[in-house]
Amino acid sequence: MNRHLRDLPDRFPALAACASDIERAFLLLRDCYAGGCKALVCGNGGSAADAEHWAGELLKSFVKKRPLSADVRQGLSAKVAEGLQDALPMIPLTGFLSFRTAFANDADPDLVFAQLVWALGRPGDVLLALSTSGDSANICLAAEAASGRGMRTIALTGETGGDLAELANVCVRAPARQTHLVQEFHVPVYHCLSLMLEDEFFA
Repeated sequence: MNRHLRDLPDRFPALAACASDIERAFLLLRDCYAGGCKALVCGNGGSAADAEHWAGELLKSFVKKRPLSADVRQGLSAKVAEGLQDALPMIPLTGFLSFRTAFANDADPDLVFAQLVWALGRPGDVLLALSTSGDSANICLAAEAASGRGMRTIALTGETGGDLAELANVCVRAPARQTHLVQEFHVPVYHCLSLMLEDEFFA
């Protein structure tokens, strides 16, 4: 077991019951990135902030330094070669303001994330779907679109899992029901996954 996953229950004992699902989520993400694919992430409200936060941990250095490899540095200026950090691609679907407002105005607002998944997702990619209830219609529809695109879905929900649990390949159920408590568990879960991925790809 990865050291970060092993240590997680020491800081958050209630997450011990989630360890096997966190490990399964890690394996899906590991295989996704090892295959040259990417992750898309979405959520509403506080979960939208978590989606942006999670992407920030992978698009640059999190804990470890991630210098570019020597072969990649060739042909780059010293400033670029020394200043850039290696990364794992994760696109937060919470951006795209012009698209989201246009689509919500012209079509079904519940399908905004699903449309982005359809436009940006490819087979082998992973959708990270954050919903404290597991019943957010737009998140569930995004997961349905991901399946249609040949993607896998990892859901982070509250303890019931909601409808999203049935649509996801892996569902990490935070051991709480109240929104703010679920969100407080989601942060250490995606931090743990980010640390595990950083160990895997940036040893």
